Amino acid sequence: MSDDVRPVHGADSEVGRLRTVMLHRPGPELKRLTPRNNDKLLFDGIPWVSRAQEEHDAFAAALRERDVEVLYLTELLTKTLEDPQARGHAITSALTGLHLGDTLRAYLGHALADASPAELTEVLTAGIRNDEVRGGHGLVTSLLAPDDFLVDPLPNLLFTRDSSVWVRDRVAVTSLAMPARARETQLTELIYTRHPRFAGTRRFHGWHNEYVEGGDVLLLGPGVVAVGVGERSTPAGVERLARQAFHAGLAHTVLAVPIAQERATMHLDTVCTMVDVDKIVMYPNVADSLRAYAVTPRGDVGAGEAELELAVAPPEPFLVAAAKAMGIDTLQQIDTGLDPVTAEREQWDDGNNTLALAPRVAVAYERNDETNDRLEAAGIEVVRIAGSELGSGRGGPRCMSCPVLRDPVG
Repeated sequence: MSDDVRPVHGADSEVGRLRTVMLHRPGPELKRLTPRNNDKLLFDGIPWVSRAQEEHDAFAAALRERDVEVLYLTELLTKTLEDPQARGHAITSALTGLHLGDTLRAYLGHALADASPAELTEVLTAGIRNDEVRGGHGLVTSLLAPDDFLVDPLPNLLFTRDSSVWVRDRVAVTSLAMPARARETQLTELIYTRHPRFAGTRRFHGWHNEYVEGGDVLLLGPGVVAVGVGERSTPAGVERLARQAFHAGLAHTVLAVPIAQERATMHLDTVCTMVDVDKIVMYPNVADSLRAYAVTPRGDVGAGEAELELAVAPPEPFLVAAAKAMGIDTLQQIDTGLDPVTAEREQWDDGNNTLALAPRVAVAYERNDETNDRLEAAGIEVVRIAGSELGSGRGGPRCMSCPVLRDPVG
């Protein structure tokens, strides 16, 4: 597609037919993981990189077989970095760390300024170690260990869902809570700001605002956004997102959904995902306890964002609050019928983290046999993919995908 033809982007649901998606193919950043740093970099293990790439390629192929256009984050970033202003911004952002010192920062700044767009993309995503720089660069590099990172790698780029989410025709660039992921949204914002494909794209929220991560944001239906509040997204972040969505006319209701602040339930989409316009798959062990606070605008939404008043309803069972906001009788929870132990095992393996390709068609990890069997029994076509290595960072098909364009459902 030529750069002078800008396609329409956006989504108003989780299940409208998927047309375009942004992925990140695992790359050299995963080879930076070691037993000493994997916890800090938010991985539960050391993935077999070549196998993870094979699994991801099969995931992308399954999407293409369903006529989904696949965009790769690093390809978009490399194109973006052809812009001199984008290059300068990316280099400055990458070198702001207080651990570098002026001498080393200046040295790296000059070195990166001479890098090609592809070389700069690799540094920005895979990082650079102290023993990989050459030349005179002062006290800091002399005292740091050879394998200390001067620019940290970003292995969690794999999970493109978290750094941006489209709500109707606008993209929310999010704010990631964990230090290991803070630079991801700066790169994502650069793509949406400077890549020719996204020229004129209107954005909201932003990496500098209160914490909200894309994995916590579910578009339950046109005008209805559910946001998990837990380990990664804060109450203040949900309030900010709600204010901006109401002010821009993107939503009429935001459901704030408290979830346990635990690794196993780091995002709302580890607990539940939509598989049809009125059907959801949910972790059975929390189905009865999940609650939601319905947030709606009070008064004139055209008033300034900061002046916009919010009405917060008392908490209700999530499925009840969601159905009310969606204007339907029932949001049907698909009964996976799993005993508590099996449910916990398959939830840990992202059994509830599905990616809808269309109503009643969803991608899921093949290893979650019992959840997938019950989805199929409920009339959901399950596109099963391998994920033994991809799942080492705790994320399923939805986590690994940012829908850029879906057909509307209403």
